[in-house]
Amino acid sequence: SGGPPGTPPAYCCLCVSVSHDQSQPLTHSFNFLRDDVLVYSKNTTEPAILHQLTPARAANSGTYKCQVIVQDKSKGSSTHRLTVTGLQTPVLQVTSQILFEGDEVAATCSAPDESGSLLFHFYQDQEKIKQVRASGNSVETRLELKHAGDKHLRCYFEITMLPDAGRSNNSNTVKVMVEELFTTPVMNILPGKEVIEGDIVKFVCRVVNPPPNVVVFLTKDKRVLKTAYISLSHTLRVLAEDSGEYVCKADRGNVQKEAYESIKVKELFSKPVLVMKPREVFETERFTLNCDTDRYSHERINIGDVKYSLYRNQVLLTSGGNYSATAHPSLNGNYSCQAQAQGRGQTKNIFKNSTQIVLKAKVPVSVPLLSVVGGRLILGKPFQLQCQSDNGSLPITYTLLSPHRQAEFRVVRSPWDLALFNITSIHRSTDIHSVSCKAENNPSQPHMESSGEHLRRTATIIVSRPVLTVTPNMGDVAEGEDLTLTCTVQRGIALPLLSKTTNDMRLSHSVQGVSREHGGGYYCVTNNPSDDSQRSAMVTVGVKLAGWKKGLIAAFCILLTVSLIIIILVKKCLLPFRRERTVELSVKPASTKTDETLRLTHGKVNEAANVTPGVMGRSVWSDHISGSESDDQTSEETTEVPEPQYTEVHPQEVDPTRAPVKKGTYTV
Repeated sequence: SGGPPGTPPAYCCLCVSVSHDQSQPLTHSFNFLRDDVLVYSKNTTEPAILHQLTPARAANSGTYKCQVIVQDKSKGSSTHRLTVTGLQTPVLQVTSQILFEGDEVAATCSAPDESGSLLFHFYQDQEKIKQVRASGNSVETRLELKHAGDKHLRCYFEITMLPDAGRSNNSNTVKVMVEELFTTPVMNILPGKEVIEGDIVKFVCRVVNPPPNVVVFLTKDKRVLKTAYISLSHTLRVLAEDSGEYVCKADRGNVQKEAYESIKVKELFSKPVLVMKPREVFETERFTLNCDTDRYSHERINIGDVKYSLYRNQVLLTSGGNYSATAHPSLNGNYSCQAQAQGRGQTKNIFKNSTQIVLKAKVPVSVPLLSVVGGRLILGKPFQLQCQSDNGSLPITYTLLSPHRQAEFRVVRSPWDLALFNITSIHRSTDIHSVSCKAENNPSQPHMESSGEHLRRTATIIVSRPVLTVTPNMGDVAEGEDLTLTCTVQRGIALPLLSKTTNDMRLSHSVQGVSREHGGGYYCVTNNPSDDSQRSAMVTVGVKLAGWKKGLIAAFCILLTVSLIIIILVKKCLLPFRRERTVELSVKPASTKTDETLRLTHGKVNEAANVTPGVMGRSVWSDHISGSESDDQTSEETTEVPEPQYTEVHPQEVDPTRAPVKKGTYTV
């Protein structure tokens, strides 16, 4: 183990025995390794070698083994662990033992018998002031001693690569005398540490018996107020914000010394407070501004010595603490108040400003507009209403009032919000007029309200099932007589379809000069923009022969009977044939907004929605019938009524400027 002088050394011995047939002795190469690192090597003809560690130190600790090499052959020994405890006590030396504050002293700490990388620590009394890493067993460094007085220095070390070895004992202690470079500065405040706003306060900062080149500073809140050599004087007309701690600092080289003093400044008068009533104001409303202070120094001024001025956007608005006006966009801006003491002496020209008030008059809400989302309202079906005002400061509260339901509220707080209301259904057009919307953004003003009257004009009523009637009532008409077909609905058409018709919810079609081809089944189909198509029941119309045709037929029958007797080879009479005719009346609507279609169909109707009526049969508007067809009709004793079929009705686009009322299309 290491330690004080007289500690025995450590030995490593290696012996080898080699057989050979040579007359000359063999040369052996001996190697000593610590932790597999070569630490000692020797070539010799001797069969044994001794390696001595004098004196043994902690750095010698490790796992040892030895190796011998003879010619091209080698062999190693087993390993042995060596632990050396204890470290050498270091020695501390300094270049000077007397110096001034802030001076540096050169110090050397050494452990001559140690090896390896060492870490040295330096202490001033009980305070660690420095540590230095060295590759050898000694280090020299400079130590700064800041404060005056007797200082005691010492050091110790650690082996960097062997933390388990611990630390050494403390070195010898060296006493160093540090003399004061200059005294702590002195600060005086006149007339005292408690003053009133407007008073003149003098700060004096100085160093007694200073050495050359001492600089003094006066600071507050880390802000330098004044600087000078050796001493300074600073005069200040104080305000309330000047209260606080002041620092007098003296500086030379690395030495700094400070003195601290605090003052308290009493307010001459308090900061003015600007108040606006009401706090929120709408355009056309009156508002007032009032400026006042709640405290003042009775020792210096009277309350009447404080004068006020009001400013808008830093421009004088009025001299005085009160202002009243009617809110208007031109008066919007930043308002502030300034108070000034008008006393005598140092109290004059003391200004204080209030906190600003931002005035932005709110805009009253305008009359809201009710609209249907999607632009289409069909009675009896759900729809959505939007209530919106073009003008008005947010937030705006919208209220929807409608019959047979509770009031609903929507609050719009941002420009992106919408006041939307879901309506399950309204079944009567008169209820639309009762729907209304209220908008409010100022409780002190009446709300703005709009009704749904304009929605009534755009509402679409679902068309009812039409009823087709025939005049004459029995449905039998003689050739040459007039036939009137009337299609009627109970609801779904608000105004007459054509100006030539009546205001009834019906359309009549007259057939002039009925012929046999007009017989058959008739029905009408109604349709309007609600996409609710309705079809009437079928009405069968039978056409009787005219009187002169009956006589002609009788004569023809007699002639036919005689012909049958003569022509015995004829086995049957001419079969009656079937004629089919389709008559269609199409009345174009004047508006597509609430179009309605009524169709009266005679005969067979093609099921395809786009079949041209002319292909189906002859138009009832035709003024004549070919003679061949008329004659063929007279030869038939019976009329076959075709089975009715349905057709799909499509609304027709028309020029909306030709008629200002709701129209529809009736097809017969």
